[in-house]
Amino acid sequence: MHAHRFARHLQVPLLALAILGSPVSAQAQDASALYLRSLAATCANCHGTAGRPVPNPAVPGLAGIPAGYMIEQMKSFKSGARSATVMHQLAKGYSDAQIEQLAAYFSAQPK
Repeated sequence: MHAHRFARHLQVPLLALAILGSPVSAQAQDASALYLRSLAATCANCHGTAGRPVPNPAVPGLAGIPAGYMIEQMKSFKSGARSATVMHQLAKGYSDAQIEQLAAYFSAQPK
């Protein structure tokens, strides 16, 4: 009988964890979001914070551009198919996965 009461008390916290997600999962999501924001911040010097440029920019903003377009352009810079002053060198420093992450991040940003 004692074991039965213990099991009943355990059901509520387990149900809450199942519904809300485990703390480890939340920490992993926070770390992933921080990583992505940090990765996107590497673009801020030229393209503006969160991809929104200053007025009359010398380089285009990235906020709100379609992810597929950004991936295509970054891969063109990376391969050397598209020339630029510095982007062809910078793009070589990103993995394909990072390029896809950046494209998803910037496409979701408001202009």
